[in-house]
Amino acid sequence: MEAVGNNDYRVLLLPLTRRDGKTTSAIVERAQLTCRVCEDSSALAAQIGNGVGAILMTDVVAMERGAAPVVEALSQQPPWSDVPVILLSRADRQSPATTKLLASLTNVTLLDRPTSARTLVSALHAAIRGRRRQYEIRDQLGALRAAEDALRSADRRKDEFLAMLAHELRNPLAPIRAASELLARKLPFDPSTRTAVEIVKRQAVHLSRLVDDLLDVSRITQGRIQLQCEPLKVSSIVSQAVESVEPLIRQKRHKLSVASNYEPLYVRGDCARLVQCVTNLLTNAAKYTDPGGAILIDVRSEGTTAVIAVTDNGVGIGGELLPRVFELFVQSQRSLDRAEGGLGVGLSVVQRLIEMHEGSITASSDGHGNGSTFEIRLPLIAPESEATSQRENPLRSPKRVLVVDDNVDAAFSVSEVLRLDGHVVEYVHSAGAALQSADAFAPDVILLDIGLPDTNGYEVAKRIRASGNLARLIALTGYGQPEDVKRAESAGFTGHLVKPVDLAALERAIAGSDKAE
Repeated sequence: MEAVGNNDYRVLLLPLTRRDGKTTSAIVERAQLTCRVCEDSSALAAQIGNGVGAILMTDVVAMERGAAPVVEALSQQPPWSDVPVILLSRADRQSPATTKLLASLTNVTLLDRPTSARTLVSALHAAIRGRRRQYEIRDQLGALRAAEDALRSADRRKDEFLAMLAHELRNPLAPIRAASELLARKLPFDPSTRTAVEIVKRQAVHLSRLVDDLLDVSRITQGRIQLQCEPLKVSSIVSQAVESVEPLIRQKRHKLSVASNYEPLYVRGDCARLVQCVTNLLTNAAKYTDPGGAILIDVRSEGTTAVIAVTDNGVGIGGELLPRVFELFVQSQRSLDRAEGGLGVGLSVVQRLIEMHEGSITASSDGHGNGSTFEIRLPLIAPESEATSQRENPLRSPKRVLVVDDNVDAAFSVSEVLRLDGHVVEYVHSAGAALQSADAFAPDVILLDIGLPDTNGYEVAKRIRASGNLARLIALTGYGQPEDVKRAESAGFTGHLVKPVDLAALERAIAGSDKAE
């Protein structure tokens, strides 16, 4: 054994007599082990907390002096620790006290008394080796705890970063969405212009949902997102997905065909999410099909199920990958020689979203070079009449609305849209101006941004409420985490809307007919 001077490996000795202590400690030290002689069991128990490799004592201690303090100290060990005890006992007569002591110890080696020095040293070496393994476990557990703490810290910083990133991305999206609405209402009727404006509006909505996904991918993979379900026409889902992937299709000169019997099929679902799913399949088909290839979208019904099938004549999926293609982080080896990359989280996300719609998705392929087919199946619902399927925008009673946002474009565009709806609107860009206007303008509704330059919107809301102002106070912000909503409620807000806001939801919040979310 190597020489050990650390208390963690010392032998705590409780001898029968002082002479026995000197003799035994000499034997232990000749074996290159550190030894501490203890006067009684209480002294030994006190030393356990200062470091111990093994305990050596005789059964006489249990009979004459009592070993209760030692047993109690050993019972307080951390989970990784199990101090080895070597007990010297008379084999020919074992007292009830010794039997009780043996029963109370979890890691005990029993040696006949008297024993040879060689046997004693061998037992001590074995005990110290076992103790060293315990310390290795302790160190490993410590390293795991440190790694876990580091991961928690990194995860917290990631959440903080993504929350700020989402806020920064939502800020430019808000005026884009509001400006597209202004253009849609003010531009003279022209089919091509209207189509362009509708594309901008639709893509702004999709981009805002993708920003939400950036905040927490696990919301999708764990099924913790909230679907905004409504009756949807399947052909509309497909056409929006085609529109999203059209630049990639054009770039790679693919021939894209849509096969359908033109039967109006309806499903109930979240439009943006279902478009996202079909777009993902079309994007994969375009990526993994050589330039000039063919992609077919087949829309049909089978009994009570709507089927959206995407088929390509691209590189296909190998038999080893096909059963695992929807697993999270599974990637194809073809990503090694293709710049587009392999399959990662996209298909797993699609599968979870489709399952949340009570549907299913399957993949099939005849192997490498033979293309692939992905089929989405969703439950059909009864066709919606034109009257019920049209989105209504009921006229709201005019309100006096104060818009507070340091983003000049966002404040202007939202204000202009609200004016078109008949509201009287004033907008400002700072907390100080907001407090002045809250008194002078006497608004019915205040749309208040949180990230203001001079002070945050929470403090502004508290001061508005403290002044006795009873206006409907709605947070219109890029901060959309659950804790942000709770903090807004505590500050006195009556609603919380996340940029870029859906204008119908904004009107409902202003009217007070719906709780803003």
